[in-house]
Amino acid sequence: MIKKILVSQPKPSSEKSPYYDIAEKYGVELVFRPFIKVEGITAKEFRAQKVNILDYTAIVFTSRHAIDHFFTLAKELRVAIPEDMKYFCVTETISLYIQKYVQYRKRKVFFGTTGKIDDLIPTMVKHKQEKYLVPMSDVHNDSVTNMLDAKKLQHQECVMYRTVSNDFTQEEVKTFDYDMLIFFSPSGIESLTKNFPDFKQDKIAIATFGPATAKAVKDAGLRLDLEAPSEKYPSMTSALQDFLQKKQK
Repeated sequence: MIKKILVSQPKPSSEKSPYYDIAEKYGVELVFRPFIKVEGITAKEFRAQKVNILDYTAIVFTSRHAIDHFFTLAKELRVAIPEDMKYFCVTETISLYIQKYVQYRKRKVFFGTTGKIDDLIPTMVKHKQEKYLVPMSDVHNDSVTNMLDAKKLQHQECVMYRTVSNDFTQEEVKTFDYDMLIFFSPSGIESLTKNFPDFKQDKIAIATFGPATAKAVKDAGLRLDLEAPSEKYPSMTSALQDFLQKKQK
């Protein structure tokens, strides 16, 4: 019986989150506890990459983390971001977040609709003259570089933040009594094995979002009970609802 679920993400900011509906409908307790956290790199670490922000005319943002750490680093480096800097974001929500740091002008901000960088590339191609800087996490592959190369765009990727384990306190380790764990990145699985070196899965169900996370579970020798997204269930909440419904039957 699944009664207590740990969701390895921050608590939803909206009361309307589907997670709350699930908790009520299936009588489960949901605990939101990220296994990983994002930290900015130091100005010294950034300088070592030999990247000069002012050599670029456009910044590509793939997340709010990227926005926070870009503007924080610029401030630490005492770099004044020019008024005419252009911003390309993977969604409108991310683009609106820029307002936290600079005055938002429609003509300078462009965004995609799907949250994937592929969707943003046609817009970037229309601005072929721009020099693009892409702030990234220390954990990334070459897919963005390859896509931008294929379109012959002038670009440079740089690391501005890193993903680290969000370590559990001794008290949290002692009271770790969940029936199900939900993970969204391979780093979360790494954090689980780091924080709980003697972890025994037994009846604990494990759910993952995304193929890389699913692979990390199997590579760690653990049993995967629920994998999302699927054709039928595109989100973790819809997949979880179906899983709990079947369990309760």
